[in-house]
Amino acid sequence: MAAGLGVKSGEAGQAVSVTAFSAALSALLISVVLPRADRRRVMIGLTLLAAVSDVIVAFAPNLVVLLSARLLLGIALGGFWAMATAMAAHLVHADHIGRALTVINSGVSVATVAAVPLGTWLGEIWSWREVFLLGAAVAVLALLMQAVVLPHIAPTASSGLRALGSVLRSGIVLAGLFAVLLIFSGHFSGFTYIRPAAMSLSGIDGGGFAVLLLVFGVALFLGTALSGPLADRAPRAGVLLFPGVLGAGMLLMFVAGGSIAGLFTAAAVWGFGFGGVPTTLMSWGSRTQPTQLEQIGGVLVTASNIGITVGAVAGGVLVDLATDSTPMLIGGIAAIAGAALLSALRR
Repeated sequence: MAAGLGVKSGEAGQAVSVTAFSAALSALLISVVLPRADRRRVMIGLTLLAAVSDVIVAFAPNLVVLLSARLLLGIALGGFWAMATAMAAHLVHADHIGRALTVINSGVSVATVAAVPLGTWLGEIWSWREVFLLGAAVAVLALLMQAVVLPHIAPTASSGLRALGSVLRSGIVLAGLFAVLLIFSGHFSGFTYIRPAAMSLSGIDGGGFAVLLLVFGVALFLGTALSGPLADRAPRAGVLLFPGVLGAGMLLMFVAGGSIAGLFTAAAVWGFGFGGVPTTLMSWGSRTQPTQLEQIGGVLVTASNIGITVGAVAGGVLVDLATDSTPMLIGGIAAIAGAALLSALRR
């Protein structure tokens, strides 16, 4: 992308930063900006926005246009995830919200395993512009599916700025958001730099690292699949188990990553733990604020995106000041601390 636009790689990389930034704002404010809109139309509109963003990126003549289009994508992603818990609650019985969220997050897990290597491979065959056009086509398919299956859903009575303020005044919610920040910043402090860490610890080559990511992805899918039933039946155990296992996997990589067996075992444990995190956190939010699902979903997504940013920055500082594997140690401790805090909350 940098070569195609005539810019530096670091400048092109800001496409990720602006997306995360607008996603955080969108997740927080979507229910405030659209308090009375039919939620079916909101979801379809957000998917359309994602497709439009991909098309603009594909034809972007310069970096400014590309970054502007990525802002649109961030709005779509943040809004979608903020609405996800509330939509699931409308479609299934309250006792099955965790399983419904598992179905949603399983799609993300499969996409995580498949989309990055597929997009990289197709980018070598075609170009990154054609890959974005393909992404737009997939978004249109998702839009059509939503148009066929989603019912009309009226917004809840507790929408708008006052409802958001009520959620943010809850001490339980604020403590939970801090725990989410610890979990996501811990994970991404290590995962952002997992390649140099794995290579410095074990000497694994590029091909072996690709297999390592595949193992991580498969374990992530398994964690996602198991998280829903656990979130429904034993929510406190879920919010302790999955972030705790995530942190344990990072610590295991720091301690035993010098051997190939230890490295792959750690990746499997880490991936399994992270796979269950989104479902259990979203389910925790639905139980904590059952009458304000859109607002709690929004603040959870915002805290997660802030955690991603903080983790990536902190991991970079640790890599520069210490070693490539240091983020595994600090990030693992942070994730386990977040798990302990979240499970200790009374509600």
